[in-house]
Amino acid sequence: MNKLLKSLFFICLLALTKFGALAQDSSHLRISLLTCAPGDELYATFGHSAYRIVDSSKSFNDNFRDVVYNYGTFNFDDDGFYLKFVQGKLLYYVSAEGFQDFRDTYQSTNRGITEQVLDLTAAEKITIQNFLNNNLREENRYYKYDFFFDNCTTRLRDILKKNHDSSFTIKPVMPLGTTFRQAIYQYLDKNDKQWSKLGIDILLGQPCDKVMTAEQMQFLPDNLMTSLDSASHPLILSHQNLYTINTTSDSKSFFSPLVVFSLLLVIIALISLSKNKFAQRFTQGFDGLLFFLTGLLGIILIFMWFGTDHSMTKNNFNLLWAWPTHILVAFFVNSKKDWVKKYFAVTSVAMVMVLLAWFFLKQHLNVSLIPFVLLLIYRSATKVFFENN
Repeated sequence: MNKLLKSLFFICLLALTKFGALAQDSSHLRISLLTCAPGDELYATFGHSAYRIVDSSKSFNDNFRDVVYNYGTFNFDDDGFYLKFVQGKLLYYVSAEGFQDFRDTYQSTNRGITEQVLDLTAAEKITIQNFLNNNLREENRYYKYDFFFDNCTTRLRDILKKNHDSSFTIKPVMPLGTTFRQAIYQYLDKNDKQWSKLGIDILLGQPCDKVMTAEQMQFLPDNLMTSLDSASHPLILSHQNLYTINTTSDSKSFFSPLVVFSLLLVIIALISLSKNKFAQRFTQGFDGLLFFLTGLLGIILIFMWFGTDHSMTKNNFNLLWAWPTHILVAFFVNSKKDWVKKYFAVTSVAMVMVLLAWFFLKQHLNVSLIPFVLLLIYRSATKVFFENN
């Protein structure tokens, strides 16, 4: 009987303690992290994060009762939008909208939303809400977006880190030694975005191959969500999927960059072996286009390195094969001049050396480009040993 009374006593004490804790939370706020699943578009490939704040003291008809704060907003109508985007100078801003509108948008595109209710004190909730509302002011809402270091997810992490326990930034959620490039590969490979992967590998330079710290891993929405779930000090009161998405199994495309460039190499090699005059004129025209486009790409890489604020486009080793000078030589591919022959001789030797060092460079180069570099070698060697003799 005494044991039963003691058990009842402790149960009542626990209940009163819990009730007291709830009573002390006079904020009437519930703050949660929303993690949105990746979408089909390239900008949505890596998911999205936002804060949701529910104020139970307000009526159901109040627009400010259930609000989502979104740091991933930008204005397509901004003057010079595309130039600012390329230069890394585009300003993103925080916006607020009703949760139902936010949810409907993602549900309409079949993107799931996971909600993690944060374990915060009343004071912490009020501080975070005031901070977010202050950020909505016109003079505070804008920031220069950086995909890896200052994005819609890292902003939320930093707010939580500043106002609550920050131990969740210490434990890595990806294997030690993972680089930024490897982290984004997981999403590109999973969604069969091989052409997007190629473009990213061409534009992003050696800094993208640096090993991430545990905190840097949290630039991805899924990683921040996992960090909060696995924190040594509990940060999450509840974790739930807000609705079920329709899963589809998309078949992989056969025409990957590796296949396309390999076919191009074989086709051009076969055409160039023909003695037909039309085939010879075609290969001469193709050579001009090939070296012009390669040179143009080299100029773009130089611009991305020195003319933009993007930190990850610096020190780009793709310039070892995408020479900007090719854009000028493209107009002399059929010339018999000695300097042209010497130029293509140097090009063919240099490209062979690049291929030999391909897997030993400090920057990961996309293997799909190997057939393309072989094509540059083949057409350069042809100019040296056959056409210009």
